[in-house]
Amino acid sequence: MQSRAPAWEQPLIGHAFEAMHEREGVADSAVEPSASALLQAHVRCEAITREHSRTFYLASTLLPSEQRLGARALYAFCRISDDIADCGAGDRAAALADWREVALGDAPPASPLHADVALAWADTRMRFGIPVRYAEQLIEGVARDLAPGLVRYETFEELAAYCYGVASTVGLMAMHIVGFRGEEAVPYAVRLGVALQLTNILRDIGEDLAVGRMYLPLAELREFGLCEDDLARGVVDERWLAFMRFQVRRNRRLYAEALPGVALLDPRGRLGIAAAAELYRAILDDIEAHGGRVFDRRAHVSGWNKLRRLPGIWLRVRRMQPPRQRSAESASEVAMADPTESEHLARSAGHHGGS
Repeated sequence: MQSRAPAWEQPLIGHAFEAMHEREGVADSAVEPSASALLQAHVRCEAITREHSRTFYLASTLLPSEQRLGARALYAFCRISDDIADCGAGDRAAALADWREVALGDAPPASPLHADVALAWADTRMRFGIPVRYAEQLIEGVARDLAPGLVRYETFEELAAYCYGVASTVGLMAMHIVGFRGEEAVPYAVRLGVALQLTNILRDIGEDLAVGRMYLPLAELREFGLCEDDLARGVVDERWLAFMRFQVRRNRRLYAEALPGVALLDPRGRLGIAAAAELYRAILDDIEAHGGRVFDRRAHVSGWNKLRRLPGIWLRVRRMQPPRQRSAESASEVAMADPTESEHLARSAGHHGGS
């Protein structure tokens, strides 16, 4: 019997299924863009991907040509959405609303607002039947950063909901681009998106603090005896090391729970998705190798390190089998990734000096 997902994950899976069935795909456009305009639009998306994410660009080269174009159009759509919410000038809420109208309309965009990216994205949505609601959920997710005042998340459940909006939705859309064998792939895509976004959060703690943002659950900081002032001062002591060990451990468990779902994707797209996930997961190794120092440096994986990992990823993908339903034993392992585990680890850190 399939075990229940952790409490924080259940509503996110529900959102994913609702979005999948709410409005599947998009209507055919009444106006066909010229082949040259469409080509130029996809070239622009390729340039955006190459400029902003070397990991995603490398991973997308492992996809078949049509899926590669779609994946880069997806990345460019997400990049523009995030940039407008993150650092756009003037009224960012209005700009994001305008972008939503341009990017999610059924007709080719007439607006000059990132029209090339919107055109490539419209082509991708129609070509692969991507539910529009996923893209809407992503824009709603990045819009959370527009809230007045400092955005903070009290619990891991709240943070996971944010991660779903800005990252799991990306995985669910990518799943449609590469192809998947059935709805059983949905929970794995949700989980992988949360894992990827948590890695982003751990990597970018220093940069986020510099602009007044902090995405770590406040309740978990308190459980480890930390406060925001400790982070602002860049304190790296036994409390911080114990906190980061817990965060990395949970993040790795999420990857371990998500990656078996790659076997539910079309075989031609598995390597690209697995490479993106495993190369991102390697950032956790770099965080650990530098003693949890994320305040004065940005964890990363070098280009050579990425390339040398690809043969191993390829072998693991070749050997993948569709995941079985979770056993009671694996369900208990998932439970260990639940935020309630932090209480036990915090007590342990207090008794043993964080060792």
